[in-house]
Amino acid sequence: MDTLSGIVALLQPHDCVAAGFDAADDWSIQFERHVGLKCNSVIKGGCWITVDGGKPVWLDAGDCVILPHGLPFIMSARSVSHGTDAHEIYAPVAHGGTASYGGGGEFFMAGSRFLLSGPAAEMLLPSLPPILVVKGGERGEVLAWALNRIARELQEPEPGSALTIAHLSHLILVQALRVFLAQDHSGVTGWLAALSDLNISRAVAAIHAEPSRSWTVAGLAAEAGLSRTIFAERFRQITGRTPLGYLTQWRMLLAMDRLLASDAALARIASDVGYSSESAFAAAFKRETGHSPRRYAREARNGTSRSALRRYRTSND
Repeated sequence: MDTLSGIVALLQPHDCVAAGFDAADDWSIQFERHVGLKCNSVIKGGCWITVDGGKPVWLDAGDCVILPHGLPFIMSARSVSHGTDAHEIYAPVAHGGTASYGGGGEFFMAGSRFLLSGPAAEMLLPSLPPILVVKGGERGEVLAWALNRIARELQEPEPGSALTIAHLSHLILVQALRVFLAQDHSGVTGWLAALSDLNISRAVAAIHAEPSRSWTVAGLAAEAGLSRTIFAERFRQITGRTPLGYLTQWRMLLAMDRLLASDAALARIASDVGYSSESAFAAAFKRETGHSPRRYAREARNGTSRSALRRYRTSND
């Protein structure tokens, strides 16, 4: 599995909802903060989008916009600073249906929102910008198709609809991250910025391919094709952490996923993520997360470990 696929697999998109929006005249809608990742595709016409009071961005037909942080935003026929509450417009519409404003006919947009869960979401999403715009073209067409397909599956459920929607959500997420990787990353650090660097991405790919291997900085530098000193400095500049710190973080994410998704013995999980004994793994896990593996699994299943994940993310930023 390639590096990006491995990361997306841990994000676990779920609970997708979708709706269309058909508008005319001088319309403007204000969306409050939301949970999850939103993706909107302009099918007909064009509009402005302003995220959290930032600079307005124009969207043409065929363009898609991804909003990963749940920030408030405004979509409008002309650039404005306020709009009608989105809840008033969308509340009467069932999932998969279409909301109408001003009679419709001049502008149409398909949108979806899905939740991302797991510790990977806690650490990956902060590295994304507040808005990702996918211009019309092959990737824009893929996103528009996926959004429309989700709306259809919600509107007209068939056998296998739940699995279809889950896979389409994965597709939307991968396309969004591909767009991010193709953009300029000046001043941006994190996992995805590392994937866009030719040398550092090789080292990251090696870590993801063999997380249980006893990696050294020198060994990872060789994978990247750089000297040890240059590699260590460049890795930290791009990812915001040391190579071995990144290795530990990835191991912990894999361990967290295994603890929640399987009944594997702790010793087996420890071995799979590169620790020679259960006690060494438990000590490293507690050092990184503040919890023992068993306590983390218990509290995560009970929905009480979110604060621990926040502490882990903050301590490793």
